[in-house]
Amino acid sequence: MCVVCGCSTGTPGAQPSTGASHVHEHRHENGEVHNHAHHHPEHDARHGHGHDHTHAHPHHDHAHDQPAHVESIRPDGAPQVDAATGDLHYGAGSAHVSVPGMSQARAIKIEMNVLGANNRIAAQNRAHFAAHDVVAYNLVSSPGSGKTTLLCATIEALKARAPHLPVAVIEGDQQTSHDADRIRATGAPAIQVNTGKGCHLDAPMVADAFGRLSLHGHVHAAAQAHGHAHAHTHADGSVHVHEHSHDHEHGHSHAAEQGPGALLFIENVGNLVCPAMWDLGERAKVAILSVTEGEDKPIKYPDMFAAAKLMLLNKVDLLPHLDFDVAKCIDYARRVNPGIEVLLVSARNGQGMDAWLDWLLQGDQPALSPEAAELARLRARVAELEAKLAAQG
Repeated sequence: MCVVCGCSTGTPGAQPSTGASHVHEHRHENGEVHNHAHHHPEHDARHGHGHDHTHAHPHHDHAHDQPAHVESIRPDGAPQVDAATGDLHYGAGSAHVSVPGMSQARAIKIEMNVLGANNRIAAQNRAHFAAHDVVAYNLVSSPGSGKTTLLCATIEALKARAPHLPVAVIEGDQQTSHDADRIRATGAPAIQVNTGKGCHLDAPMVADAFGRLSLHGHVHAAAQAHGHAHAHTHADGSVHVHEHSHDHEHGHSHAAEQGPGALLFIENVGNLVCPAMWDLGERAKVAILSVTEGEDKPIKYPDMFAAAKLMLLNKVDLLPHLDFDVAKCIDYARRVNPGIEVLLVSARNGQGMDAWLDWLLQGDQPALSPEAAELARLRARVAELEAKLAAQG
């Protein structure tokens, strides 16, 4: 199976056919090639030419209602069809995703198994961060939103605002270390995580990367001053215990009173779809939306904005040159997530940076519970349906 588009090298469940058939190649951008077989019963004896062409002939100029081979690879049937426009919605089933050759029930089961395994590591990450007063933020956005430039500016601003606060970065991209190199140029430690064909970071990747950061060593040393013991479970399943002795009396965590002991920024792969579902152990997701992208992104990609605690509207220095409705964008975001916080920032002229640092450094910022996250996803789904109804009306 092609891991890029999900199509198969064969058609699951397809039956041999009679009549005129032909096979043509389907070539993907990554160089993979597989064949699709097509059967045209109405062309049996009347269509005797060879099929070593590119399908430019007229018989493909008419519409097909529902080809039989589509039914065979989509076990749960056809997509939802808008009667007025003919638009297709493949996310209307119970799994909210359509995978050729896979039932909705099977898709749900696989998602639960995969996310369940990830979430166990995410919980370990979260406990490990909390034990050492590390606050982790998962920065998510489309490619080109300016999140690396904003992150570099944030690190420089934190040097002036909180010079003794340790800061580190885990950088996610499919290829290259360009962004990690930019972060390291600020003086902050960074680990690049290349995902290959993967479109998001996962909790085991974050666990592996965090263990290689100098921040990890710093927080272990700092923890010895306030004393505790905890188990550290690695992504490979190995466990070791850290013992720390107390040299002063207390019975509570320090993070909520004085702000974070250290900041960890996780810059996810540029993608507003998959990272919404994957818990990395972060305190909160921060969705970064550039004003050059259009104000309707929150309702086009509702799951991401439903999962985020904060939306940063970035590149606001460009607003005088753009047709971007800030109020409408914020309204869209709050349709899918009524509790989302919003800040307007610019890495170029510094607008909003003080408010952004205030948000990062505040002490008590409870993480979104799994129940609240699920509620946010349901709200996003309701908002999506309401938007469709409004468009039809």
